[in-house]
Formats: sequence, structure tokens, C-alpha cells
Amino acid sequence: MQKDLKLLLSLQEIDDQLGELERSKIYLPEMIGNLEMEVANMGQAVAENEKILEESQRQQRLWELEIESEKQELEKYQKQMRVIKTNKEYDALTAEIDAKKLSIADKEEKILALMSSADEAREKLAELQNSLKDVKSRNGEQLIMLRAQESTLQAKIEDKLEKRRDLVKDINKQVVGVYERVRKGKGGMAVVPIRKRACSGCFSQIPPQRIQEIRRGDRIFSCDSCGRILTWTEEESN
Repeated sequence: MQKDLKLLLSLQEIDDQLGELERSKIYLPEMIGNLEMEVANMGQAVAENEKILEESQRQQRLWELEIESEKQELEKYQKQMRVIKTNKEYDALTAEIDAKKLSIADKEEKILALMSSADEAREKLAELQNSLKDVKSRNGEQLIMLRAQESTLQAKIEDKLEKRRDLVKDINKQVVGVYERVRKGKGGMAVVPIRKRACSGCFSQIPPQRIQEIRRGDRIFSCDSCGRILTWTEEESN
């Protein structure tokens, strides 16, 4: 039975490794997706800021063209002032000139505000571009590593399964049956060592006589409280 117990411990180690590999099939794609999403979100932020800057520059050019056109009209009105002959014409033209000057001044103020906003947008864009570069570099390295792990994951699982099948062949079928039943019921550790005269799975005390029987290793013993298979280690005897 000592041989079976040692093989059971090896089997449990393989099962633990298989469990971790199976969990990796879930968390690796999630981690990869999160890293890719972070790069995509940063790239979107850069693109949106570029669009804001482009729209600001476009609007600035439009107002500059309008100002140029209005200045030409203002110059035309000012020339007309030299040839008007009546007060009515003078008042009307003066009103047109004042309105045009106000319109030009208003657009010039808007352009100044746009220029200030554009400067802020350029500064923010530079920061976002640097952040995107850093994120791509950092996440890129992690993505290469995680994708490499993901690509070999199934092969590792198959390798462990093959080793498990070979190992099970050398263990008493009844012992394997007990192990499988306990592992399924407890969701993990089926074989546990005695620690401080107690089951290290549920911490229930083991009677001295039972401990001596477990030490001899003549047969498989399970914890009366949790059902886990108990083993004795040299560490406990020290």
C-alpha cells in the first residue's frame, strides 16, 4: 500500500497541474482580451483627440476665410464712404461698417479661443500618443508571452493526461476509485498528510491507534470526518 500511496501523491500532483492548465484555458483568453482592449481603447482615445484637433483647425480655417471675405467687404464699404451724397446713405453705410467690424472682431475672438483649445489638444494628443506607445510596448511583450502559452496549452494538457493514464495503470483499481470519489467530492485535495496528529484537510484529530496504523502503511485509511485519504510523512515524526 505504501507504493500505492506514493503513486496517489504523484497522481494528485498531476491532477493539480491539469486543473491549473484547464483554468488557464479560461483566464489566458481573458488576459489576452484585456490587454488587447487596453491598446484598442488607448488607440481610440488618440484617434478621437486627433479628430477634435482636426475639427478645431478646420473651423479656424473657415473663420479665417470668412474674416478675409468680410475685410474685403469692409474695405469696399469704406471706399463707398468717399462718394456718398446723402445722410441716409451715410447712416446706412455706417451701420453696415459697424456690423462688419463687430462680426470680424467676434470671429477673431473665436479663432483665439480655438487656437488656445488647439494648443491644449496638441499637448493632450502628445501625451496620449506617448501613452499608446508605452501600452503597445508593454502589452505587446505580455501578449507574445501569453499567446505562446495559449498555443502550447492543449499539448501540455495532452502530455499530462498521457502521464496520468500511465500512472493509473500501476495503482490498485479500488484505491484509484476511492481517490477519484474523494477528489470529486472535495473538489481538490484527496490525499492529505497528517499534521500535528490531525487531518490537514479538515483538522479533525486522529486517534493515536489509527495514527500508528497509518504509519505502518498496510492499507489505505481515510479521515472519519472528511473522507480524505491520510498519509504519514517523516516531517510529522520529527
